[in-house]
Amino acid sequence: MRKRDLLKGMAGLGGLAISGISVQAQSAWPRGGKTLKVIVPWPPGAANDALGRLVAQRLADVLGATSITENRVGGAGTIGTNAVIQSEPDGYTLLASAFNTAVMPKVLKAATFDPLVDLEAVARTAVAPLCLVMTGARPEKTLGELIASAKKDPKPFNFAISSLGSAGHLATVEFLRKTGLDIQMVPYKGTAPALQDMMGGNVQLLIDPSFALLKAADGVKVRALAIATKERSALAPDLPTFEEQGVKDFYFNSWYMIWAPKGTPRDIQEKINKVVQDTMKDPEQVKFWRGRLLEPVSEGIAETRAFMKSEVERSHALLAAINYQPE
Repeated sequence: MRKRDLLKGMAGLGGLAISGISVQAQSAWPRGGKTLKVIVPWPPGAANDALGRLVAQRLADVLGATSITENRVGGAGTIGTNAVIQSEPDGYTLLASAFNTAVMPKVLKAATFDPLVDLEAVARTAVAPLCLVMTGARPEKTLGELIASAKKDPKPFNFAISSLGSAGHLATVEFLRKTGLDIQMVPYKGTAPALQDMMGGNVQLLIDPSFALLKAADGVKVRALAIATKERSALAPDLPTFEEQGVKDFYFNSWYMIWAPKGTPRDIQEKINKVVQDTMKDPEQVKFWRGRLLEPVSEGIAETRAFMKSEVERSHALLAAINYQPE
């Protein structure tokens, strides 16, 4: 396999050489002269962007097409998502997004779409377990100590939310419900500014994907307390789970997926899914993403859609349980 240029847009994740895969396109899709566009509704540099660029490049390599990745940001992800929904369902416009897409209509008034009706879930690319971190300015060393302190006096604590509708947002809502804590949530526009405020002592707690938090968790300015997996993760074996620290059945991942506009022909979706599956089980890719605390996913369309449906139902039930109102 030949080596290509380092994947662009991975400033927050490092670079990886892309290996070309020689496969002949078998139908009129994609046609010569037509460009495949992968829209990422988030800024460059994060996992959404890196995975979207990887898929765009692999589709170009495998299918002999031209591809571009466009970061169409704004509206907490709704602008780029709506752009894909309103595109022709011809396989030339795809969405690379995350968990947020499943829950947007329940947390944002601007999100007027239904992810199960208006989009075709084509392929999941990766998952990332969530973890809880706390400012190092606090004296607590364990999750149990944190819960005890916050129950006694919640006023010194604030929970940062990296983005409304994110997996971390839903996990925070569920954590507060399960523990009975009454801690104020403070929304941010991204993980980076939330972490920066945490290091400055302005917010005390944050639940977000482990790949975004653990590198910052030096035990001094930021302290990792728990990971939201059933068992300790091989990605962070020294970090105890919520479960083993007394918060039962607390399992949360952020996940990343490729969608197409509703009505995109099934044979085109199958081709895209096949490229994504082959990409995410490539040993080089597996090693790369695991090194960044993400677990690659390789599954068929039926599995992807069943997963998507279950995540939508679970998330909506969590929000309904606390009578959450869109903002």
